[in-house]
Amino acid sequence: ACFKKKKFAETPSIQFLEFARTGDSAKISLAFQDGEGDIGLRTDEVTAPYDPDSKYHYNLYMVYYEKDDQLGWIPGRDVNGDSIVFRNRILPVYSGKPKGIEGKIIATVEPLFYNPFSNQSDTIKYRIQLIDRALHESQWIDSDVIYP
Repeated sequence: ACFKKKKFAETPSIQFLEFARTGDSAKISLAFQDGEGDIGLRTDEVTAPYDPDSKYHYNLYMVYYEKDDQLGWIPGRDVNGDSIVFRNRILPVYSGKPKGIEGKIIATVEPLFYNPFSNQSDTIKYRIQLIDRALHESQWIDSDVIYP
């Protein structure tokens, strides 16, 4: 029997699947689709555009949000007042000829998945984006609401 090749857009698409606590850390599971199969970066890829000073050094961003009782969803801030963003570098998930792929990514949020310095961290969520090797950026998605 012949299998038809799946066709997906060249820009990756992601969907939130699950948030799982592992003590004070957590794992976030995402489903993805990508038309070229170019998800992930090798650890030795550190020259432009993937150099350490570039936005593209990381390929999975998870921005931490808290639900303020008066203002609604606001970016969580660390003790210096900076937004809390978890940056991950996903390793390559496919290394063959360009083709449409889909799969699951599990990313770790550590050392803490919540902000212990905030009085608004009783209700949180993450906004998440995946970037492929060709620098195509997926849509931003929200995790489910999380109650630490």
